[in-house]
Amino acid sequence: MNVDDVIIWTQANKAISISILLLLGGGFYVLMYEPDYDSCDEGKNCLTIAYQVQEDYQVWDNNPQHFADKMSSLMGDDWDVEIYPVSDSGPLIEAIDKGNADIGFVDGAAAWLAWEVYDLDVLAAETKGDGRTYYNAAAWVRADSDIAAAHLDDDPDTDPFALMEGQRSCHTGWLKSAGMLIPMGYLIGNGYAEVKGDPNDIDSLEATVHGFFSEDSSIPRGSTPYSSYKGAMRCMMDGTGDVALIKDTVYDTYCTGDDAYDWCLDRDEVVMLEPFGQAPSHPALYNPDNMGADTVALVQAALGAMSDDEEGREILWDTLYTEDMMPTTAEAHLGTYGAAISNVPGIQAYFG
Repeated sequence: MNVDDVIIWTQANKAISISILLLLGGGFYVLMYEPDYDSCDEGKNCLTIAYQVQEDYQVWDNNPQHFADKMSSLMGDDWDVEIYPVSDSGPLIEAIDKGNADIGFVDGAAAWLAWEVYDLDVLAAETKGDGRTYYNAAAWVRADSDIAAAHLDDDPDTDPFALMEGQRSCHTGWLKSAGMLIPMGYLIGNGYAEVKGDPNDIDSLEATVHGFFSEDSSIPRGSTPYSSYKGAMRCMMDGTGDVALIKDTVYDTYCTGDDAYDWCLDRDEVVMLEPFGQAPSHPALYNPDNMGADTVALVQAALGAMSDDEEGREILWDTLYTEDMMPTTAEAHLGTYGAAISNVPGIQAYFG
């Protein structure tokens, strides 16, 4: 079964497929209270933003109404912007699909599901600190390893990815994008790793990981000292594992400056291999059946203008944890990601 077959099959199972968002990175936020969000004024055009509410929105700087008011001022006098609160990515996608909201902000995995199963599109994506709208999923190894030597020698007869076989891998967590889905999709799709177990069962991915890497590989489920980007890097650096599957910016985040952890190795003691692929930043979703090209352009311009002044940048950071949104499309922003994770065993059936 290929991904296109699954998309057709899952069109009839949208509500069920949403449940994967909790494992693919979609945050689950409990609606702690009922904020009094402003409604659009009668007689004006209305843009409704589906927003995942959090407890800290009781602090005004983090309240999405702040974001809505700024967007309203940037879109013009004949536009009002209102907030449609939701509890997590699933209801957010449903709200946009059903027309209860016009746009919403989700993570890359949720956006890919919305694009493939619901035919929603992307109009903008957040930028990282370096201006990118993605980060690279890559393997980090110690510089004195055979894998690092093969990478640095650039010998076409010595493949660093092939040398990962049998090594102890350090994953950020079960079904995480950079820590599992993208690297395993790459290794399987390029013939390095062989699928073990039922190819239609997502649990076969664990057997596939252990079949290619070592049985002693670290696949955290829940919070452990070796979970998340920091934990996977630590796992490799302290010798628990041999290969850390993380993103390209992790070293600078945890191992530089006065805040560097005591388990960090010096930068020349570790090597990052060529990336497996790109994980997309959080995008803004919309339904092309409900929003015309002129409105899309207006929303893109308003999101872009948010970064043009200090107040707008502060609002973006307080509410979306970015300082800039760049116009893009689902194809441009999510295509590479989808191509990578579609090779993961059981991912097709799991979407159903």
